[in-house]
Amino acid sequence: MATYEYRCPRDGAFEVRLPLGEAGAATRCPDCHGTADRVWSAPSLARTPRALGAALDRAARSAETPEVVSRVPGRRPAAAAPAHPAHARLPRL
Repeated sequence: MATYEYRCPRDGAFEVRLPLGEAGAATRCPDCHGTADRVWSAPSLARTPRALGAALDRAARSAETPEVVSRVPGRRPAAAAPAHPAHARLPRL
């Protein structure tokens, strides 16, 4: 069974569980019985890694209220001098 998402113009989004590959382009809304179109969305994965979930949450929040930068970020600290004299001739990034 797969979960498919549909959107009713009157009642909003809802999900329907159907056998894989049997979802149509439209279905009836369970509330108003009007026509609801299928919405193509990311699959609902039960085991989303924590870092990915946090990144997706940040992206969703920034769509509504983006984070505003109030100052220029500081520079990274300079790398320490190499311990071996031959390393001093290597190019620096």
